[in-house]
Amino acid sequence: MKKKQFKAESKKLLDMMIHSIYSNKEIFLRELISNASDAIDKLYYRSLTDKKVKVERDEFKITLSIDKENRTLTIEDNGCGMTEEELETNLGTIAESGSLAFKNQEEDKKGKKAQQEVDIIGQFGVGFYSAFMVSSEVTVESKSIDSEKAYRWVSTGADGYSIEECEKETIGTKIILHIKEDEEEENYSEFLENYRIQAIIRKYSDYIRYPIQMDVEHRHLKEGSKDEYESHVETETINSMIPLWKKNKNEIKEEEYHQFYHEKYMDYEDPLQVIHTSVEGQVSYNALLYIPSHASYDYYSKEFEKGLNLYTSGVMIMDKCSELLPDYFSFVKGLVDSNDLSLNISRELLQQDRRLQLIAKNIEKKIKSELESMLENEREKYEKFFEAFGMQLKFGVYNNFGMDKEKLQDLILFHSSTENKLTTFKEYVSRMKDNQEKIYYACGETIQKIDLLPQVEQVKEKGFEILYLTDYVDEFVIQALMNYDGKEFINVSKADLNLDSEEEKEELKKENEESKEMFDRMKEVLDKQVETVRFTNRLKNHPVCLTSSGNISLEMEKVINAMPTDEKIKAQAAMEINAHHPIAEKLKKLYKKDKEGFENYTKVLYAQARLIEGLTIENPTEISNLICEILSK
Repeated sequence: MKKKQFKAESKKLLDMMIHSIYSNKEIFLRELISNASDAIDKLYYRSLTDKKVKVERDEFKITLSIDKENRTLTIEDNGCGMTEEELETNLGTIAESGSLAFKNQEEDKKGKKAQQEVDIIGQFGVGFYSAFMVSSEVTVESKSIDSEKAYRWVSTGADGYSIEECEKETIGTKIILHIKEDEEEENYSEFLENYRIQAIIRKYSDYIRYPIQMDVEHRHLKEGSKDEYESHVETETINSMIPLWKKNKNEIKEEEYHQFYHEKYMDYEDPLQVIHTSVEGQVSYNALLYIPSHASYDYYSKEFEKGLNLYTSGVMIMDKCSELLPDYFSFVKGLVDSNDLSLNISRELLQQDRRLQLIAKNIEKKIKSELESMLENEREKYEKFFEAFGMQLKFGVYNNFGMDKEKLQDLILFHSSTENKLTTFKEYVSRMKDNQEKIYYACGETIQKIDLLPQVEQVKEKGFEILYLTDYVDEFVIQALMNYDGKEFINVSKADLNLDSEEEKEELKKENEESKEMFDRMKEVLDKQVETVRFTNRLKNHPVCLTSSGNISLEMEKVINAMPTDEKIKAQAAMEINAHHPIAEKLKKLYKKDKEGFENYTKVLYAQARLIEGLTIENPTEISNLICEILSK
């Protein structure tokens, strides 16, 4: 029997478990019972799809037994069992997804140690290892449905583990915990008390659909005696086995909803919203849905899988049924249980099932309704939700060629220049001036940077509200929407903003015509990096800005060109010079008397305009030298 070593991450985790200061050690039993339930689920599901596997559902059970003399607590199930390779894989390494986060947390401050342990246990699914918080040695004996042989896995912790063949007649897994000796501040013996184990089961695992059984001692007075007792032992089912989602909502406490969420979806924080619904009609189902309070570490990655657990008659038939959620609501976690679906339906047939499509449609409406209600009645909570998942709603607006934009447009929030807080399109339109025909917006990296844009000045001076767009997807959302309530969106950096009076337009037109030759020369100096150069009235204090025409804005140019692709685009940009700024007269004088100085000013002015927009300068050294030359004169 060869001793094997855990991987580095597992060693660190086991060391933490063994020397744990985590106060809620009782969760080890919840984790092991959940694993046992999953093993039974797998075997029963296997029996529905494999005719060779014959099992009776009413024979499934999880059995716990206590041996005080030998200080052991045993958890046994008659589920699918594990092969030697599965023992190696499942118990020899920790979940890879948690490795990096675990190492980062290990390096955190010592004062955060207790919280680290909560995060690790709750977030990364390393439940089996929690057994070492209360055990000096863990023995796992398992016989797989796919193997004639049984195997024993033994470990005392970070030193490693061993695997060998053993005798086991029945399919399933038995876990024997050798409970630690009591310490000055830790009473491990409590986990050898029958009443304590029963209490933990009822607290954490009452919803488990398989009977959790224990031998329970009952004492009663002897017949005819006043002080003599006799006892007998009965095997009892400790859990109610009524799934939480099938209970009456009025009978369920908020803590029960939250506890179920923590256990089932490996989240250490409470959910932001619970949606518990029961529907009867063309298709009947129970749904228990959760809107998380934060995005999971992998939510916006390619590895994330959306979907709800799908049950029929209390039996899970699909772990993540993606058909039940549209992509823009993929953050929702939870389950659906319907007796109208077949137990052994294939994924291919399920995708085409009309009843499933009807359930999905109803669930989408329910989630949208809950979000609308939260937005209207619990604004602070909704803004917390939007901070975590607003990006996903925005994706939903322009995905599929904007097919779902009308469903989502009233759930989107943007920062408002006048309100100085998040606002909806509906709220913006309700505040529009009588003479205002368009919804104004500006794009930038931050609210502060947008507020300093030269293009914002004139719009604010006219008293119009501006929506500040700071996410890279925002302008794509606006373009997909095109308008809201008949009001067209317009970027304040657009060339055709058109806020001047007729008199101002005529005066500016005349001035631009008079300076046409100068502007043509500036375009040549800039090597035609801009489509045009002109004077503008849109600027108040700033000397210059860039504007764009066409569908590609300067911000979109920046976003698309930053993507890791070979595709590069260029906006149709114009350099606009403040007609009332001293720089305008300076340029006119230089153009007539100092051609070199004029060219230098043109280059510096253009570089300044690009910097204001957050765009890069192709020749920073040249521009730096030109600025020094101008300053030294």
